[in-house]
Amino acid sequence: MTALQIADIIGIISFALSGFLIAVHFKLDILGIFISSFLTALGGGIIRDVIANKTPFIFNNNLPIILVFTTLLLAFIFNLHKKTDLEGKTWFIISDAVGLVSFAITGALVGINVNFNFLGVLMLAFITAVGGGTIRDILINKVPSILVSEFYGTVAIIVGLFTYFLNLFKEVNILNLTILFIFGVTLRLLAYYKKWHLPKL
Repeated sequence: MTALQIADIIGIISFALSGFLIAVHFKLDILGIFISSFLTALGGGIIRDVIANKTPFIFNNNLPIILVFTTLLLAFIFNLHKKTDLEGKTWFIISDAVGLVSFAITGALVGINVNFNFLGVLMLAFITAVGGGTIRDILINKVPSILVSEFYGTVAIIVGLFTYFLNLFKEVNILNLTILFIFGVTLRLLAYYKKWHLPKL
């Protein structure tokens, strides 16, 4: 299994849970919960693959759908749907951070694999990481996290930047990507709990 596949799997599971928790928080019905989870987990990857001129991964592989369904099933089994105050709690913050960083890495790696330039790699990392969540937030009439949240989109860009330079120096491997993953998640959690913001006008 490649680093890209591992990061994609982690991102799908984490964002499926994140989408589920957001849907429960906004008291969506069962269909709304499924739509929120699928959009959050798979939306960014679909946009990524279309931009990279590839057939979206979920259209020729059943694994992403199985991962989302399994995540939702476990969430129901553990009665997470009965806890409507989870959005600002630890599980939501961690799952969202893990999904964000994982998808930033996959976006950057896909951009590198299709020979995108520096800007293309950063943009693909950013879009993959925030695309699904942004579509979800718009659907539920919520201001997208990338516009207001603490260092949210910025973390995706930083992770994409480091991935690009790792490739530039031929240092893309499981160990270095794992270190980058831990760094990215830690940065996102610090930004959230320390209330770090970009300057506002």
